[in-house]
Amino acid sequence: MRMRVLIGAVLIATSAIAGTGVGKYAGEFISLGVGGRALGMGGAFVALANDVTAGYWNPAGLSHIIYPQITLMHDERYGSLVNYDYGAVALPVGTNTSWGFSVIRLGVDDIPDTRNAGVDINGNLTYDPNQFSRVDPNRVTYFNAADWAFYVTYSKKQSEDFSYGANLKIIRRDLGDNSATGLGIDIGAWYTPFDNLVLGANLQDITTTFLAWNTGTNELISPTMKVGSAYFIEAFGGRFAPAVDFDIRFEGRKYASMAHIGPVSLDLHTGMEFQFKNIVALRVGYNDVKQVSFGAGIQLPKLNIDYSFAHFTAADRLDDTHRISLMFTLEADQFKRVSGY
Repeated sequence: MRMRVLIGAVLIATSAIAGTGVGKYAGEFISLGVGGRALGMGGAFVALANDVTAGYWNPAGLSHIIYPQITLMHDERYGSLVNYDYGAVALPVGTNTSWGFSVIRLGVDDIPDTRNAGVDINGNLTYDPNQFSRVDPNRVTYFNAADWAFYVTYSKKQSEDFSYGANLKIIRRDLGDNSATGLGIDIGAWYTPFDNLVLGANLQDITTTFLAWNTGTNELISPTMKVGSAYFIEAFGGRFAPAVDFDIRFEGRKYASMAHIGPVSLDLHTGMEFQFKNIVALRVGYNDVKQVSFGAGIQLPKLNIDYSFAHFTAADRLDDTHRISLMFTLEADQFKRVSGY
């Protein structure tokens, strides 16, 4: 199974280099999500994002931080075959603005390259399959296939009820000697029409992100609209927060999505969080790939630890995924946001 996943990852990247001109799934690695809290809720986090991870989920929510925050996450997928890493820092500035920087890396490392390692029966290098005898391990080289995304986030709280924000992001894709670079923009909004109800929206790649390969091939990442809502319910000494998000895409995914009308596709994320006295949290979710997730979190002084577990069905034949993230809050008077509203 691991070999099939590896071959699939290489083929996807190779097709991009080959130059089909099709942008579908070109930015798929960006949609995997970040943070143990959000992933434990199935990625239903566009309206709830109010910490350093908002730089990814909804840049408008970053304006709600009070202290500087730093977060780190490591995720090993498919039996440690794929490494997924995320880190971010956010700073409150003045009374109502925030700045953030985030980085994501998804990579398959140390892929063996046997193109120049085939030898004939006499041990001589050969490119003729009819003469091929074996692979000489001393001639095998290795390369990495990695996708990077760098976000610079600006967010402003216009009032207690409305915030907006934007991301400038740089995307980098590397596959051996080939690479691609792109530049994109996200725009987000956060609004609470009345107590306990929160609405959020994040329009990703609003200008259609352009990826240019050094082979002369170009790809386009189509815009994705992420919209969501959350409602807070006080009960049992804590707070419930059911949330629902929708991903609306315009690249003709059809049967790869939950629903579609022509080129427009729709995918659902839903989740529930229960926080008890801002100390312990339990979470459950369901995401766009029909995967159930569970999570838990604990809030210590200046440190949040969040864990999520994603289960693949038996038909998928993929290993379950465990994800843990840490969030440090520089909670001190000298770093606190200046009171505005």
